[in-house]
Amino acid sequence: MEINERALHELIDRCLAEDIGPGDLTTNSIVPHRMQVTGFIKAKQDGVVAGLPVARAVFHRLDPELEFLSQVNEGARVRAGEVLGRLCGRARTILTGERLALNFLQRLSGIATVTANLVELVRDYPARIVDTRKTTPGLRLLEKYAVRVGGGHNHRLGLYDAVLIKDNHIRVAGGIANAVRRARASIPHTAKIEVETEDLAGVAQALEAGADIIMLDNMDPETMAVAVRQVNGRALLEASGGISAQTIRAVAATGVDIISVGALTHSAPALDISLDVGQLKPMPGVIET
Repeated sequence: MEINERALHELIDRCLAEDIGPGDLTTNSIVPHRMQVTGFIKAKQDGVVAGLPVARAVFHRLDPELEFLSQVNEGARVRAGEVLGRLCGRARTILTGERLALNFLQRLSGIATVTANLVELVRDYPARIVDTRKTTPGLRLLEKYAVRVGGGHNHRLGLYDAVLIKDNHIRVAGGIANAVRRARASIPHTAKIEVETEDLAGVAQALEAGADIIMLDNMDPETMAVAVRQVNGRALLEASGGISAQTIRAVAATGVDIISVGALTHSAPALDISLDVGQLKPMPGVIET
């Protein structure tokens, strides 16, 4: 569950530039330059924590000397009121970086929490819970990281690492067979081909065309169960479309291999997390005026 450090720093730098611009007017006009504080990051509701390394990186981009100590493990389930991290350093750094660090932490923890809750609902079935490309532009790698922290798995990262032939591709190509044939002739032999289907006739066509994965798009559980028997292990089956906490167990019970849920990233509510300043003191040997 590693985060690409270079990509993360580039993202944080862009976000800091967006938020701070030429300077933090409020903090810089109120807070003495050398004042030190201790800060505590706290959960205000129950959930699964994701993004502590990202929050730490935000503060360290502003001041590498700031001390950031995680109080819980990444991926831990926490209760409201629990301290997630402790900071000690320049007050200006902590107050200036607070909002961006919390934005990342709340967003990623929200995704991890939704993911973990769905994974728990189907833990007695073999189906994998996976995300989609329905992510916040620019934040895909972090949001997919949060899905993994929550116990889920990643679908393709982008258009470049797998073939997913959807309804519009099929129309343009003149049918499933043509679409699969053209894709197979062009892609590396190591790449998988997935085909989106809307009914059992489409499932049969995708199977005959040699699809590696067949997506059952917006099918009811009864139809999915028929598709599972129809395919009989000759391709992986992915259930997709409108799947929620209320329906996911019924979907998993059909025997599909994969359940993709766009809501993991496009609709996950942020976990409520705050940062509270504690002890205040000037740095040793400095008299503030």
